[in-house]
Amino acid sequence: MGGMPRRATAKGREENEVEFARIVAFSDGVFAIAITLLVLDLHIKSGLESDKEVWNAIGDQWENLLAFGISFAVIGRFWIVHHRFFGQVTAFDGRLLWINLLYLCSIVLIPFSSKVLGEYGSDTAGVVVYAINLSATVLIGLWMAADAQGAGLTRTGPEEWRAGWITSLYIAAVFLLSIPVAFIAPNLGQLMWLVLFLNPSRWLAPRAASPD
Repeated sequence: MGGMPRRATAKGREENEVEFARIVAFSDGVFAIAITLLVLDLHIKSGLESDKEVWNAIGDQWENLLAFGISFAVIGRFWIVHHRFFGQVTAFDGRLLWINLLYLCSIVLIPFSSKVLGEYGSDTAGVVVYAINLSATVLIGLWMAADAQGAGLTRTGPEEWRAGWITSLYIAAVFLLSIPVAFIAPNLGQLMWLVLFLNPSRWLAPRAASPD
């Protein structure tokens, strides 16, 4: 005999509002810490005696500043997606919580991979570490959304879900494809990330919905 559907055994959001609020608050706290840690990689020498020395010292930080800007935007975007996802969750269980913890684990690693990118962005290792971290985060987030959708733990509609998974797969693919490129030309691997500004769900989602 098969077990009961997960939706039937999951805890309803409305009946367990305090517990659900703790899950969201903990997740938000992890995001806040991760995004704050990014600034710790920015520093400037003390004892500089002229404006020129100050500006030169700031200029020497350009790779770290670039990594900070990219990672701040990335973590901010992940937080928005995570916020919207849990806004649609109607019930939760242990499995969803464990996947969420795994997702938060990958978020916490972003300050580290951002530091590697800032210090060694011109090297293959810097680009590869960052790309692996970001693609893993996207794929775990997609897994969490798919798990909740399949178990009936969210009120997300099929069209919104379809657009979301297309966008997630596109982002993960860009980062994963940048890895082999980085072994040939690290700077070109980073330039590939510029195509992330495109939103493929606008034109791919209707095709996916079509029976043809």
